[in-house]
Amino acid sequence: MSSSCPPSACESCAAPRGPAQRLGLDVSKSDHVVALAGNPNTGKSTVFNRLTGLRQHTGNWPGKTIARAEGGFAYAGKRYKLVDLPGTYSLRSASPDETVAREFILFGRPDVTVIVADANCLERNLNLVLQILQITDRAVLCLNLMDEARANGLEIDARRLARELGIPVVPCSARSGEGIPQLLAEVQAVASGAFQPSPYKLKLAVPGLREALARVTTALRARFPGLANEEWIALRLLEGDAAVGGLVTAGTLGRLTEDHAALARAAGGEGRVA
Repeated sequence: MSSSCPPSACESCAAPRGPAQRLGLDVSKSDHVVALAGNPNTGKSTVFNRLTGLRQHTGNWPGKTIARAEGGFAYAGKRYKLVDLPGTYSLRSASPDETVAREFILFGRPDVTVIVADANCLERNLNLVLQILQITDRAVLCLNLMDEARANGLEIDARRLARELGIPVVPCSARSGEGIPQLLAEVQAVASGAFQPSPYKLKLAVPGLREALARVTTALRARFPGLANEEWIALRLLEGDAAVGGLVTAGTLGRLTEDHAALARAAGGEGRVA
């Protein structure tokens, strides 16, 4: 473990209430929750191990056979819970891995989502990045495997990419610890609100789509007051997404929304649930 890695705070994690509990996460003694997302084979597990110091809990997501790893670390006097989401290429279809990843970002409401991308094939990885930015504003892009990219003669203008995406972008090589201190600093800035990203959102310019979205969004708002990401959910319904449709039919969206509202009231409208 290099000196750039934070000490583990995993020992302080305990059982929570609310939407995180429904998703099987223990966060009551953590100050912030961080989700780790990315395509398979981007070195996401190496980033996770580097941040947590190999101290982690493993198990399955509730009601699923999909493995989950979670750990903790401390930085700048705060305790962070890190959740390693299943590696996935997309949030758009209903495979079990994709469903777990998107439901955690949607309903677990992490303070920060760190998206790990392979710097060697950035264009392909940006598909997932842009989909995640449709769901959450609180994201940081970790450009991993920069050592391999340099060896392959690739150059990436991280500052320009950050301006284009509207989120922090940190070049890293997790195997050696390169960029990890900068990644931690950006995570802390977003989690604390010191930096508020303004991410690029894909334009929905399909003829007639806006009108249909407005109708479905209005219906969702009436049934589930306070629902977050209602336009994104409406778009999935229009696409015929069976998993999202099932959440609506079963009323699960309502229960998650009620949990979120209760936590917001308890926190005075501040903190993780804001």
